[in-house]
Amino acid sequence: MPVTLIKSAAWVVAFDGRKHTYMRDADVAFDGNTIIHVGPGFEGKAATTIDGAGMLVMPGLVNVHSHPSSEPMAKGWNDELGSPKLYQSALYEFMPLFRADAGGAPNPDDIPASATVAYSELLLSGVTTLVDMSVAWNGWVDTFAASGLRGVLSPMYRSARWFTKNGYVVEYEWAKDEGMAAMEAAMKVLDEAAKHPSGRMSGMVSPSQIDTCSPALIKASFAEAKKRKLPFQIHAAQSVVEFHEITRRHGMTPVEWLGSLGVLSDRSLIGHGIFMDHHTSVHWPRRDDLQDLVDTGTTVAHCPTVFQRRGIALQTFGEYVRRGVNMAIGTDTYPHNMIEEMRAVAITSRLVAEDVYDTRSSDVFNAATLGGAKALGRKDIGRLAVGAKADIVLVDTTMACMKPLRDPVRSMIYAAAERAIRTVFVDGTKVVDGGKVLTMDLDAASAQLEVAQKRAEAGVKSLDWAKRDHLKISPLMFPPAKGS
Repeated sequence: MPVTLIKSAAWVVAFDGRKHTYMRDADVAFDGNTIIHVGPGFEGKAATTIDGAGMLVMPGLVNVHSHPSSEPMAKGWNDELGSPKLYQSALYEFMPLFRADAGGAPNPDDIPASATVAYSELLLSGVTTLVDMSVAWNGWVDTFAASGLRGVLSPMYRSARWFTKNGYVVEYEWAKDEGMAAMEAAMKVLDEAAKHPSGRMSGMVSPSQIDTCSPALIKASFAEAKKRKLPFQIHAAQSVVEFHEITRRHGMTPVEWLGSLGVLSDRSLIGHGIFMDHHTSVHWPRRDDLQDLVDTGTTVAHCPTVFQRRGIALQTFGEYVRRGVNMAIGTDTYPHNMIEEMRAVAITSRLVAEDVYDTRSSDVFNAATLGGAKALGRKDIGRLAVGAKADIVLVDTTMACMKPLRDPVRSMIYAAAERAIRTVFVDGTKVVDGGKVLTMDLDAASAQLEVAQKRAEAGVKSLDWAKRDHLKISPLMFPPAKGS
């Protein structure tokens, strides 16, 4: 296979077998899709040589929790929405109203456009491995593969849908088969992903939410994950409403109940994991949910931005890390920008803790690389080391937004964000160059998504329990000027 050499990089985030380290003036070489050299003085022959002067070379980021097929369309709609009588969550009253099929039959291009926008944003922010938690849609596997990402398809399914008739009580409508047919359909998607010729597609078993899935469905899903040797993820401890629902049904916290079902393990991820017994919003007797996660090796998929908007936060990321919980990061919602999400992790944790030392930037970067890789059971991603996959990000440290350059990863996280990312390789293939996505038409997808959003606006009133239109629920920032 042809060798590519990144020669004399100014900075390299290299993995020494235990941790990330900084190297200066080092080479990174990869043969096909595999890294063959990290360090000074590569002496082999290279078919392609990239000048590393002024560049930071770092591992591709691992995003363990995202919803590309739906979230991009909610931009401008869901930024400042939450139900005051449902503990500020938007999950139950508002999020079901704004979707591609809200105005009737969806245009077949709407969901692919939404996914394309998200995939593009993710690549531009240095993500090379993505867990895509979507409801299965036609063409998903091929579209995901065409993006160039290393894809983990995580088709969601459930036993019940949630809804509210009044804005303060959440109800559940349960399927007679408890969602087993939907689970079977999701497994067929995982089979398709495993067989994809790209070799970059794999799967994750994902019953949707702890409160919408029956015990039988959750246990059957975990058994299937073990059988297939795949990771398992479920949304849990994501709202006060859900916490109270689970304690009402079972007299246990969400984490405690999942433990009683036997589904906490080193292959398991909890989506969000905020409202545990120590959280000040739940006022529950302490029994140490965090220790259950540590003892079982369960990962928390942390996505701060979607909760920040509603005044909700983990307590705290730093505390979870100190206790020994494996932490990984996702971009649950728009913007699908992993660097901004990393910044939100660090700043929110310190704000909640009222302690600048609560969380270190290295903890955040570790979660976005090594923690995500561990959650997926992989030792060949999230690091620059010989034998690892050639998932590599080049950051331009000569840009004004990166200067003065004392610590390049810090400058990227806290100042430059995705603006400084120039080139991205996934599996040895260049998918971003010059800050442009090479594999997808982002402009065309964005235009289609805008059309889809207008269509969704028209359907809001028919779905809302109070028959409010979209402007009543989510008014524009400013009223229209007179005469306009």
